[in-house]
Amino acid sequence: MMNPSKLNAPYMHAETVTIVLLPGLDGTGALFAPFVEALGPGCEAIVVAYPAELALDYAALEQFARARLPVGRPYFLLGESFSGPIAIALAAALPDGLVGLVLSCTFARNPHPYLAPFKSVIGLLPVKSEAAGAMLMPLLFGRHGSVEAHSALRQSLKRVAAATLRRRVRSVLEVDTTARFAGLHLPMLYLQASRDRIVFARSGAQLARLAPAMTVVSLDGPHMLLQALPAEAAREVGQFMRRVLHDAGR
Repeated sequence: MMNPSKLNAPYMHAETVTIVLLPGLDGTGALFAPFVEALGPGCEAIVVAYPAELALDYAALEQFARARLPVGRPYFLLGESFSGPIAIALAAALPDGLVGLVLSCTFARNPHPYLAPFKSVIGLLPVKSEAAGAMLMPLLFGRHGSVEAHSALRQSLKRVAAATLRRRVRSVLEVDTTARFAGLHLPMLYLQASRDRIVFARSGAQLARLAPAMTVVSLDGPHMLLQALPAEAAREVGQFMRRVLHDAGR
């Protein structure tokens, strides 16, 4: 893997760029560690961690995240997987300072509509079982599933209450932020994993149709793209941020 510090030279200059990171389904933010490291010292990453013991829906998590946005400076917002709808909702509210939106392996509405009729039985899902975790790892990481990556995900999930995870899964099956996304008018980058077995390409394609000006970058990796390919993802995000700030004359 390329040394993350070497990625800084092409696009990270003297000033600091700020990016707010909204996490995947675990909500801990701990899994961003390799991506944050790859962004390098020229980027200040604000990692939002959702309450692990509270079974909050998307609306409540949006308010939680809103309270953690920086004030008095330009910043970018990144929504990973589960947090895509939250990032979209926040961007649609036109918060002061937001200059660009990054969406990674995510969606504006339920990516698996055929599962919606089964949301009433989500309470029966064994979300904390070892067997469920073992089944999910290949889907999440594919061939990039190292022992360290699996361990980091397991540790993150252990910190989150089962009721919280089930509420988040149900929220995914109920969400639809397409109208708000269609109304966005700011620079956007969509990171797509070519080997994503959780959020299929159709979710990204739908967003691209709604926002033709959005930059779409496909990387050869799994759903856990920021964890599996942190250097490559950081390069794309860094270039996007620098381009936006340059065009804005900042």
